[in-house]
Amino acid sequence: MAWENDVAYSMTPIKLLTIPIGGWPLQEYNNFALARHVLSTCGLSVIVIMAYLELYYNCTNAFAQIDALMILVCGILALLKITWFRIYADNLISNYASAMRDYYAIDTEDKRTIMRDHASMGRIISIIALAITYVDSVIFIVGHMLASGPDNQVNVSVWGHQLGYALPSTCALAYFHISTGSYWIICILQYVYLMITCISNHGSDSLFLHIALHVCGQLKILKVHFTNFNVTNPKVYERFNVLILRHKHLIKMARKLAETISFVLIVQLFISSVLLCILGFQFIIAMKTSDYSMMSKSFLVLSAFLAQLAAYSFVGDYLKSQMEEVALSIYYCAWYNLPAKVAKNLVFIMMWTQLPIKLQAGNFIIVDLVTFMSIIKTSISYLSVLRVMLNT
Repeated sequence: MAWENDVAYSMTPIKLLTIPIGGWPLQEYNNFALARHVLSTCGLSVIVIMAYLELYYNCTNAFAQIDALMILVCGILALLKITWFRIYADNLISNYASAMRDYYAIDTEDKRTIMRDHASMGRIISIIALAITYVDSVIFIVGHMLASGPDNQVNVSVWGHQLGYALPSTCALAYFHISTGSYWIICILQYVYLMITCISNHGSDSLFLHIALHVCGQLKILKVHFTNFNVTNPKVYERFNVLILRHKHLIKMARKLAETISFVLIVQLFISSVLLCILGFQFIIAMKTSDYSMMSKSFLVLSAFLAQLAAYSFVGDYLKSQMEEVALSIYYCAWYNLPAKVAKNLVFIMMWTQLPIKLQAGNFIIVDLVTFMSIIKTSISYLSVLRVMLNT
């Protein structure tokens, strides 16, 4: 059936990303799903603990310590997202179940086109974010193994190995006699843990952004219905009341999404802002010393964090604009020919659009393109001052 193909096109990539970590909202929440979630949580906890120990013992150079800090905050972010989305699973289940009903109710080609366009946007965001992440992961592993090797260690050495570990753990494992076979097993396990971190972090982002874009698509369809509302056909009140109830439902779904992501976004904004400054400073130092390997690694990692921040800002801005434009779509319809009983309801709809649902970090920072540009401007100003200080 056509609607099943539409659902498969829209949701299959997100399902494949989140099923391994037990985060797919439409799964059966049984012991197997819980086990996947617990295993992912344990893996992320190991990464966070190892990165913390690396910072605590501080036996490598500054660049390797920055790598440890980055892995620490990425692990915290990933752990927070899969835990928070599990706590607020009901909100995500409601939205995804509503999306399934929306695909089943497609009755015109125009609706299918709008929904498919927004599904494509979600797929593109997911593909770009994951591609950047996996490429950066490989470059990070190679760069960190070189940066944390014996030549760059301060007070300890790795038993007989010419390279550091794939993830920051040289200091934490320095006092264990690690054989060559065990060394490579540890590196492989660390790479697997890094992939779990990527999936938990960016897979969770894709899960949320995909359904948020779906709500935006439904708002766009609603605007078309308001604009093209036929006031001459019978049962005007009943047909207009259906649109009002639909608007109310979409507001409810958007509010659940905003509630789910609020705390995650405040942590995301704080960590991203700090890392933009730290990694930007690292890039400036590498550029000054002509360290092209460090320059490329810093640039690619920066691009991953910027892409993540830009995706949330774009979707937040798009959701806010779609909410606000519902009132404009009503203005474009032949509202002056509506019966008085129906026209009274227009005031309430316009009142709702005056306070649109927004993605907010901690319920006080609006996440949109204006906020994104403000963060970029502040970070660049800070880095410009540091660059001048280094050149003096």
